[in-house]
Amino acid sequence: MQIDIDGSGPPLVLVHSLLTDSRAFDLVTPQFAKSRRVIRVSLPGFGATPALTIDSPTIYDLADAVATALDEADVDDTGAVLGNGLGAFVCVALAIQHGDRFGPLIVANGGAVFSHERRVAFTNMSDLVSAGGMEAVVDVAVRRIFTEQHLASHPEVIAERRAVLVETDPVAFAAACRALRDMDLTDRLGVVANPTLVIAGGADQTTPPEMARELGAAIPGAELAELTGCGHCPPLEQPESFIAAVEEFLDRTASHTPLKGGH
Repeated sequence: MQIDIDGSGPPLVLVHSLLTDSRAFDLVTPQFAKSRRVIRVSLPGFGATPALTIDSPTIYDLADAVATALDEADVDDTGAVLGNGLGAFVCVALAIQHGDRFGPLIVANGGAVFSHERRVAFTNMSDLVSAGGMEAVVDVAVRRIFTEQHLASHPEVIAERRAVLVETDPVAFAAACRALRDMDLTDRLGVVANPTLVIAGGADQTTPPEMARELGAAIPGAELAELTGCGHCPPLEQPESFIAAVEEFLDRTASHTPLKGGH
């Protein structure tokens, strides 16, 4: 897997969304790396990480791939794991399957299960990419990352994100769409023992804040932080607010060691 490491100190693993790649954390990594060893993991089919050879990988298969990355990067059970978007769902699945292998969990713009309407949207996106490659969805996808206000103020991000998306393996992207469509983590959330922060983008149209609230209510002891007016990718749209929420939480949970014995 492609693993990019910056800084030194307690590990902080960052896992990107479906509509970005590990470069989505470029604006926040320098600050985090002042006090932590920041480990950016590229999911299968993104960056230089090869796609999984499984025909229909699930969210749990992607979580197992991240678990392998934890081993490769020597992340111990004091390390924190943070996911955004697709990465958020993967990290929740990681906590369900491998939660004793790391400490705090941060879920940004995630949830447990999508509504029927949003599941249909993932099917459509998978079909479009399978038929026409990433070009078939890239323009719509870029506009799902940010709020209209952010796009109006920062028009340059459209070209930047478009360039990133067209590099993505279309087969892996389509498979990830189907994994998100078919995912339902609801029944297993009660086993998550990691201290958890759920971050919601108040203006996120892809994973709306009610999904984050439902997730936070279902994970024992989870905290919720909502970033007002923020879309699907806080590390790009509101990096300062995102950093503040993450660092405040990690400073309070730094000494936590998860329960042993697996989940």
